[in-house]
Amino acid sequence: MAEHNELGRVGEEMAVQHLRDNGFKILETNWRFGKDEIDIIAEKGNFLVIVEVKTRRSSVFGEPEIFVNAAKQRFLIRATQAYIEKHNVSLEARFDIVSIILNSSTKRINHLEDAFYPVL
Repeated sequence: MAEHNELGRVGEEMAVQHLRDNGFKILETNWRFGKDEIDIIAEKGNFLVIVEVKTRRSSVFGEPEIFVNAAKQRFLIRATQAYIEKHNVSLEARFDIVSIILNSSTKRINHLEDAFYPVL
């Protein structure tokens, strides 16, 4: 497995644990709809929480969450709509980002709730 893929996998595992530690029920990980993928689908309270995980070794080029651009948001929204229809979900959807910096000296998790909203 390529080093960046391994970093992403470790970051997703950290994000799942962070969410569980904070009262989220994990429903799915790496859920696919065609070419689109949702890293984590969770539930908390009255929300279906769609979580995009971004893991980087440093923030030299910016915090990881800035890489969830408009195109990625559209993919997440499309996949979320498919998930809701397939599973007949009646909860309101919320889009979060878990941003992780992970290297030999740093392990930082930043959970951004309501990170973006779908455009109607």
